[in-house]
Amino acid sequence: MNTEPTNNPQPQQPEPAAAPPTPQPAVDITQKTVTRTAAPAPAAENMDRRTFIKWATVGWTAFAAVIAGYGTLVLRYFFPNVLFEPKQSFLAGFPDEYEVGTVSERWKAQHGVWIVRDTEKIYALSVVCTHLGCTPNWLPNEDKFKCPCHGSGFYTTGINFEGPAPRPLERFKITLNDSGEILVDKTQLFQQEKGEWSDPDSYIAV
Repeated sequence: MNTEPTNNPQPQQPEPAAAPPTPQPAVDITQKTVTRTAAPAPAAENMDRRTFIKWATVGWTAFAAVIAGYGTLVLRYFFPNVLFEPKQSFLAGFPDEYEVGTVSERWKAQHGVWIVRDTEKIYALSVVCTHLGCTPNWLPNEDKFKCPCHGSGFYTTGINFEGPAPRPLERFKITLNDSGEILVDKTQLFQQEKGEWSDPDSYIAV
């Protein structure tokens, strides 16, 4: 009996099954959408901050201006405007300082007064023209006062004789004090047309 080896085929092993695919994480569409819409928020916040700073600056500037205005009013209250006017009375020296027949302009600029001496008296004339208030000039060569504004002319006595001036120059009160000095008081006026030049306080007898 022949025994021949038999080539019996070996049964094939089944191949292992492929591993199932790993599940991919789901994409959160909502989260991405929220992230995209929230991105502009810092820009809006910066804009609001700039707007606030701008209006705050405007407000403080206006407030400072108001305070400065009130401060100025307070200063004006404590330091009011004061007009410094020349004294209404002044000493004009002694009678022998004035020559007979002369017009002294010594006090014209400072006090607005001419001191005139004739053979009998000394008197103080106002330098204000009785027409419109200009200041006449003393013209010694013509022996008269001449107003440069409208041509009014006055004698050394103050009497008007030419131009539109309606009346003579005014005189001030003039006396001697206890020391014998001439005292001129501009608070008291004497007008020739009212007969006041005869008042003893309108001249000093010499």
